[in-house]
Amino acid sequence: MQFTTSPLLVRYSDTDQMGFVHHSNYLCYFEIARLEWLKELGISYKKMEEEKLLLPVAGAHINFLRPCYFEDQLRVTVVLEELPKASLDFTYEIRNQHGVLVCTGSTRLAFLDAHTGRPTRCPQQLYQAFESLCETE
Repeated sequence: MQFTTSPLLVRYSDTDQMGFVHHSNYLCYFEIARLEWLKELGISYKKMEEEKLLLPVAGAHINFLRPCYFEDQLRVTVVLEELPKASLDFTYEIRNQHGVLVCTGSTRLAFLDAHTGRPTRCPQQLYQAFESLCETE
């Protein structure tokens, strides 16, 4: 189960004094990919939050392979590793406009009930959206 974003343009503000994309921005690129994918699936992150379901990042890992620069065009591929239970495990690949792999990574997001502050199961609507992807692949 995977999704690839449209090109993301690296902004000047994404870069550091050395001219490289600052390491913290890669997590933002991962988030953009996740949110684009959910939107593509008809899932509103905003609506989940309004219904008091939160998805905090419980863990993240990034492997930097090559630097990215101002005005690079990046595509992020996000893969859901398995159908969710109480968390979502994603892996990522970021490629530049030349198709060169510049970064890989992973995140784990937990489902959290905002009312109780406790972990909860994946909502049925989200589970079914990802399950339907498995059936078509």
